[in-house]
Amino acid sequence: MLKPYDVEQPAGDGSSPAFSAAVKPPRPPRQTKVKKLFVLDTNVLMHDPTSLFRFDEHDVYIPIATLEELDSNKRGLSDVSRNARQASRFLDEIVSSAVADIKAGLVLKTRDGQSAKGRLFLQTEAMNGELPTTLASGKTDNQILSVVRSLQERDHERQVVLVSKDINMRIKARALGLAAEDYTNDKVLEDADLLYTGVRHLPADFWDTHGRDVESWKKDGHTYYRLRGPLVSKLHVNEFIYDESGDKPLYALVKENSGRVAVIETLRDYTHTKNAVWGVTARNREQNFALNLLMSPAIDFITLLGQAGTGKTLLALAAGLTQVLDDKRYSEIIMTRVTVPIGEDIGFLPGTEEEKMTPWMGALEDNLDVLNATDESGGEWGRAATRDLVRSRIKVKSLNFMRGRTFVNKWLIIDEAQNLTPKQMKTLVTRAGPGTKVVCLGNIAQ
Repeated sequence: MLKPYDVEQPAGDGSSPAFSAAVKPPRPPRQTKVKKLFVLDTNVLMHDPTSLFRFDEHDVYIPIATLEELDSNKRGLSDVSRNARQASRFLDEIVSSAVADIKAGLVLKTRDGQSAKGRLFLQTEAMNGELPTTLASGKTDNQILSVVRSLQERDHERQVVLVSKDINMRIKARALGLAAEDYTNDKVLEDADLLYTGVRHLPADFWDTHGRDVESWKKDGHTYYRLRGPLVSKLHVNEFIYDESGDKPLYALVKENSGRVAVIETLRDYTHTKNAVWGVTARNREQNFALNLLMSPAIDFITLLGQAGTGKTLLALAAGLTQVLDDKRYSEIIMTRVTVPIGEDIGFLPGTEEEKMTPWMGALEDNLDVLNATDESGGEWGRAATRDLVRSRIKVKSLNFMRGRTFVNKWLIIDEAQNLTPKQMKTLVTRAGPGTKVVCLGNIAQ
């Protein structure tokens, strides 16, 4: 039996050879990918007004009940009300600029004019998908579920998915046999094992595979190495690498990486007392890495993640005070945090903005006491003078009054950053002007 494209051998009787080839079976027709239809709950639009444009090539469906809830929540000064108004403006722009029929779907375009490759559908007729009689028909959530059921019954080949931030809404949808998902486009990563650590341990054979074409030079007290090898493509700029297998351990920072060639810079040893920062020395490898970042003028944004008691606030304050008072690199330290109570709210606090924030800044006071105790020169009077000088250069600001501000040549510390929402974090980070360094401290286990 001949395989496809095999040639038959000449016949043994000496006659002319006969050639034949098996016919290649026809290729099956390519199946077109069916777009999903995402039905948005109101809370998705009030959480992120730009969610309309976040579903790539898939289509978006807005029920009438969602529009009515947007209208009823548009009044107020809260973020939810502001987002409801913005979502309504987006919908108005899409509908008013459309030339196509609403029933056929409206092309979704982002603010920069680029198409989201999907279409927007608005409910234009009554839809009464069958639901259990125990679900009240007048409730908005049940009306949206009825629309999802109706859309699913109309088009069996297309997957209709309800997108909602309401857990109970998703549970009810799945109980009814409807597909439901959470809106995760801007969801904060919570699994610490998946977070980028910024530290890489070099394998034992690193110098065997990367040590042939190494170039080295010294500059400003640091030693630089230019590396080539298979691991180079996996290194990230500003990532710490270390090797403690030899007699002299290597601690370095990746400064450049073109994919094939990487340049690393050896670190300053802040575990030694001669390199102490405001009297503080690093007690382990991670604190040494943190101080190298904090003391580097080339790095403007730092995130320090660690468990309670690892010295995050202490190191940030020590590095800030050194560069504000000694190096004159920054004019002052600004510290803020979100005011999220652990127990019952104690109510309104008297005084000015800074006085109202004082009860929330116990960590600042505790760490300042530690830093002040490291100054052994001048006796008690000298420490008192230093304490007054330090406090004059530290400003405590409330998160509520940050919008519209621009900090120039400031050392900005954001404490307990894990309690911030993505929008609050964006608001704070964008306050940084020229010459400002932002340091975010957090512990996602709290």
